[in-house]
Amino acid sequence: MEYTINKLAKMAGVSTRTLRFYDECGLLPPRRISSNGYRVYGQPEIDRLQHILFFRELGVELSEIGRILSEKDFDGQSALESHLAALRDKRGRLDVLIANVEKSIKAMKGEIDMTDTEKFAGFKQKLIDDNERQYGDEIRAKYGDKAIDGSNAKIKGMTKEQYAEVESLSAELNETLKAAFEQGDPQGELALKTFELHKRWLCYFWDAYSKEAHMGVAQMYVDDPRFTAYYDKIAPGCAVFLRDLVHHFCA
Repeated sequence: MEYTINKLAKMAGVSTRTLRFYDECGLLPPRRISSNGYRVYGQPEIDRLQHILFFRELGVELSEIGRILSEKDFDGQSALESHLAALRDKRGRLDVLIANVEKSIKAMKGEIDMTDTEKFAGFKQKLIDDNERQYGDEIRAKYGDKAIDGSNAKIKGMTKEQYAEVESLSAELNETLKAAFEQGDPQGELALKTFELHKRWLCYFWDAYSKEAHMGVAQMYVDDPRFTAYYDKIAPGCAVFLRDLVHHFCA
């Protein structure tokens, strides 16, 4: 069955402008152009649009979606199974936050008592789940289940003040790292401040600190493209710069 751009937009819940943009950037060309100039889409385009919308829901950039769908070994069924697993994971994290909000409302009505620690339980669990989802296999292989389980337990046990401190510390660390990077000296005063902030931040999650582990984490920021992408969003090259300053001050 074929669909005009208007019918497909209505069925998929997107705008015709979005479909035209997907065509213009090469992400979703129509099957053909009708005699009156309308874009017409067939079944392969329908399936491709479904994958595009699933990937967008999961926060994947359009350029990356195009690369994935263009791979010769792309498997539609496997992709859908991955979409399903990711969406279930996302639903689980949302369920935790929903339960936390519902409990908070009951507490405000005076129906139940809720400690300050419980008020932040959903956010802390989401932090744990996000870390496990993105980096769980790698960090467990590198540091072992005992260390990671201990770190997760430490996060769950954070007080309201500690949780707020970690959030504030993360922002300060990134700002200082950017300033140090722009200065360009991995052995300077700003680099030292960055090192101290990073060490302090790690100690919120680790049961015990060691220079060797600190250097190992910094190296992982360079070796693992996901960590590299996070730090290079601050400024391209920040991951390598952070690795270099950590190794210098640990040494």
